[in-house]
Amino acid sequence: MTQPLIQTMTVIGVGLIGGSLVRALKAAGAVGRVIGVDCDPENLQTALELGVIDEAAASLAAGVCHADLVFLAVPVRSVEGVVAKIASHLPAGCIVTDGGSVKLELVRQCETLLPAGIHFVGGHPIAGTERSGVAASFAELFKGRRCILTPTAVTNPHALHMVRQLWEAAGSRVECMDPLTHDRVFAAVSHLPHMVAYTLVHAVAASAEEEENILAFSAGGFRDFTRIASSDPVMWRDIALMNSGPLLELLDRYATDLEALRQRVAAGDGPWLEQFFRTSKRLRDEIA
Repeated sequence: MTQPLIQTMTVIGVGLIGGSLVRALKAAGAVGRVIGVDCDPENLQTALELGVIDEAAASLAAGVCHADLVFLAVPVRSVEGVVAKIASHLPAGCIVTDGGSVKLELVRQCETLLPAGIHFVGGHPIAGTERSGVAASFAELFKGRRCILTPTAVTNPHALHMVRQLWEAAGSRVECMDPLTHDRVFAAVSHLPHMVAYTLVHAVAASAEEEENILAFSAGGFRDFTRIASSDPVMWRDIALMNSGPLLELLDRYATDLEALRQRVAAGDGPWLEQFFRTSKRLRDEIA
C-alpha cells in the first residue's frame, strides 16, 4: 500500500479552508492521521462527527507535538500568537504552512518565531465561499484553482516541495510568488473588491432607512455583487489591517475614479460615460 504524503497532519482552525483541505487530501490518500485544534468546541465536535479529523486535541501543544505538518487556518492577525505558542512543541523537521491571504508580514513573523529545524512555507489557496465552519467544507473546493506559495531566501527546498505536493494532491494549480508581490496583487483582485462590497451594502442599507422596503427590490446585480460581503467579518477585519499599505493605495485610486464618475454623471456627459463603461466591459471580458 502506498504511504501517504503526510503521515500526521495537524489543522489549527478546522473551518471551510482547513476542513476542505483535509477532505481533499483524504480523498486523494495523501494524508494519514489528522488532528484538529479549534477555539470552537462545537465546530471541533462537528469535524469529528463528519470524519474530517481523526482526533480533537485538547490544546495547541498536544495538537502539534507529533505532527509532520501543521496547517494554520486562522485569521491572519492570529497567526503570530498561535505560532509563538506552538513553536517550542513542534518536533524536529516539522513543516508549518498556512492559508492566509496576506503574506509579507505573516511570513516574516513565522520565520522569526520558528526555531531552527522547523520549516515554514507561506501559502494562499485562491478558493473559498462566503460560508464558514467545517460543515461548509467540501473536498472539491480547490480543484482546478490556483494556490500561491510564497517562498523566501530562507525557505527550505524540501519543505517547499512537500507543500507544493500537498496542494497538488488537493487539486490545486500551484504557483510561487514573492510575499510583497503577492500582497500587492491580492489587494487589487481580492481585498479591494471585498471592501467595496461591504461599503455598498452599507450605502444601500442607509438608503433603505429612507426608502421603505428598498432591499426587497434588490435584483441579481446587487445580490451577485455583494455576495462576498457575507464573508467572515473577523477574517476581513484582519486582512484589511494587515495589508493596509497596498489596500490604502488602491482605495485612494478607487475613490479618485469614483469621484470622476460622479462628476461626469452630474455633468450629464453621456459620451464619457459610454466610453468609460465600454472600456470597463472590454477589460472585464478579457479576463479568462
